[in-house]
Parts: sequence; C-alpha cells; structure tokens
Amino acid sequence: MKRIVLSAVTVLSLAAAAQATEPVTLYTDPATGEVFTKPGEGRIEMGDFMNAKDIYLENQAQDSAIAKKEAKRKDVDVFAKASKLKFSGQHYLGYRFRQADADSSSQFEARRNYLQVKAYLFDDPKSYMRATLDTFEENADPDGTNSNAAGSWIVRLKYAFLYLHDVLPATSIEFGLAHRPWLDYEEHNAWFYRSISKTFVETKRAGDLTNSADFGINFKTKTEYFTSEIGIFNGEGYHTAEDGKSASLEWRLTAAILGKGKAHRKPRKMTYWDASFYGQYNNRNAKNGDETYAFYGFHTVYNTPSFLIAGHYIIADNDRDNTVSHNGSGWSVNAGYRFGEDKRFEVLGRYGIWSAKDSTTDTTYDNIDAIAGVSWEQNKNVTWVLNANYYDPTDGKNYKGGNAEKYTDFMLTAEVNW
Repeated sequence: MKRIVLSAVTVLSLAAAAQATEPVTLYTDPATGEVFTKPGEGRIEMGDFMNAKDIYLENQAQDSAIAKKEAKRKDVDVFAKASKLKFSGQHYLGYRFRQADADSSSQFEARRNYLQVKAYLFDDPKSYMRATLDTFEENADPDGTNSNAAGSWIVRLKYAFLYLHDVLPATSIEFGLAHRPWLDYEEHNAWFYRSISKTFVETKRAGDLTNSADFGINFKTKTEYFTSEIGIFNGEGYHTAEDGKSASLEWRLTAAILGKGKAHRKPRKMTYWDASFYGQYNNRNAKNGDETYAFYGFHTVYNTPSFLIAGHYIIADNDRDNTVSHNGSGWSVNAGYRFGEDKRFEVLGRYGIWSAKDSTTDTTYDNIDAIAGVSWEQNKNVTWVLNANYYDPTDGKNYKGGNAEKYTDFMLTAEVNW
C-alpha cells in the first residue's frame, strides 16, 4: 500500500513538472521515498524536469531552422578518399588582330583552359597528388574522314604526378607526368606573361627547344642560396607519342645570390637575384625522327618590387647535318616596370633573336621575337594585358628552316585564376 501511495505522489509531481514551461526541480526523501517540488530537511535534489511536449516542439523548431539553412547552401558535398581536395583553374581569354605581309586576320580566343585538382593523401600537408587537364582547339582533321573535327575542343592531360615533399634532404620529388626543370621556374620568377607568349626557349618564334611537362621523375632541391631540379624524362613532352627507345636528362642549377631561395617568390613584394645554368640531353627523340640533341642555357634575373630585368643565352646542337631543328643559338632580354597602387600596373617588353644554323652550308637564319605591352592586375583573380608581338624571320626561314613570313599581333588578354 505504501509503495502505491509513493508512486502516485511521484506521478502527480512529474505531472506538475510536465505542465510547467520552465524546468522544475524535484526533491526526494530517501527515508520515505516521497517526491517534493520544494527543498526541505532531509530531502535530496533529483534534478530538473521539463515538459516533454515543450522539448519536442523546441527540437522541431531547431530541426526546421537547420533544414532551411541547408536548403540555402549553394555548395555541395564532395567525397574522396583524401583528407582534402583543392580545386583551381586558369584561363587565357583574348582577342588577336594579326597584320602579316600577305594578309590580315582577327579572332577572339581561348588560348588555354587549365582545370586542376590536388588530393592530399599523407600526414605531411605539403605532399599531394596533382592532376591538371588542358583544353586546346583541334586545327585540322587528323584522319581526313570527319569534316567537323577542325575547330573541336579536345581535353588533354597536362600534369598527373605524385609530389612528395622533402623526402630527401631539402629535396622533393615529382613522379609521373611532371614539370620539366626549366619552364616552370622561369614562368614564376622571370617571365610572368605566358598568356601572351611562351618563354623564349619554348616559343616557335625562337628555337622551340622544349615544353613544360613530360613523363618522368624530377628531383627538386631548395635551400636558402641554391635551388635545382634534375630529372629523367621520356623526352618527347606531354603531347607527343613515346616509342620507348629514348630518354632525356634535364636540369636546372640556380644560385639565389641574395638568398630567399626557399621562399615562394612574390615579385611585387620581394627583391631577388638569381643566376641559372639549365639544359637537357635528349637522346633519340621520337618526335624528331630519333634525333639526338642537346641545349644549354644561361639565365639571370634581377627583381625588385618596382622593376625586373632578365636575360638568356642559349646554345643548341643536334646529331644531324641536314636539319636546322634544335641547332643554333640565341639570346633574349625581358624587362618590366611596375607602378601605381600595390604595383598593379606594369609596362613590359621582351626582345630576342634565334639564329637557326644549317650545318651543311654553315648558314644561319635569324628570327626576331619582340614584345611590348602593358598589364593591369585588376584583383588577385584577373589580370589584363594589352600588347603587340612582332615576329620577323629576317632570312625568310623559321627555326626549322622552312619558309616563314613576318607578322605583328595586336592582342588583348584576360588571364583568369581561381
């Protein structure tokens, strides 16, 4: 009978608490088991009790608010077997008017579209897997059967490498479809306008000696006063088939004369002076009919927040007597002067001469490459460039000895990074 009475008292007390809109504190007498809503002698606090209906309604309101917030989200969840994914892109959008000897032409262009993702797979936050896709326009029907092929946009793999940070003393490794040693360095330290022209060592207005990526392994060393890249690659580059018979030894050795070799270079905020020796020995290159060639380059760059000046001297030699491809020498100088708020405006220029050499006749064909323009960094994502590119094969022959004509390109470019 006593248990029944005590249970009834407990139920009544809880019912009273259930009707309250604020928490109710209950107390019990251990000797009798009675439950009270007020403290008293010999009573022990049991805790706070809320109306179950109020709790339910409050939870419903919170769930509704969360659902409305989620419905307004514009992002989506991305799932991957990686601790982090980093997406980015780069686009060169432009207009070009070409005035040539024979005729003139004009067109709007998307010169480059890079889409990139990095997957961070290791405890070391500086190691990752990187893949970069490059789109380009098909200029001709590859097999003569599809009249719609010309003008199509094709996706090509530009980079696909595993980057392992400092796995050797001061040395990281790229393994896969990786950076070749020279071009990436020059584009981030001395020539910042690939959107309007390739570097002097790569452009077809000069020697066309190499490109930016290839399958292989690249050892990248960084210290305060010395940096280097030394790698072994297939040799043909990322957009030419490999026959498995060749290899290329490639290198860059750079003295950071003022230090800061390990720093991420910020040209509008830093002063640095580098001197480099670079090149490659390319054995039995399938792209050029099993041609073996080598080239050697000497380069220096001096940069302050207000101005930059850089220069090249390059020598190339092949193992044949009947072609001027990869055979000759050249030099170039480029400079820039920055002004305005945060140095966001720059007057820029480049001038170079590539002399392709015909070994059989000991004749050289000079090719003049000149650029002048001005740029404006609108913000960290968009840079505008207005420029003129001038090309003059003064002997009527290009870097391969074929017929070529003089022209001037007038260009407007938006370089977009995100």
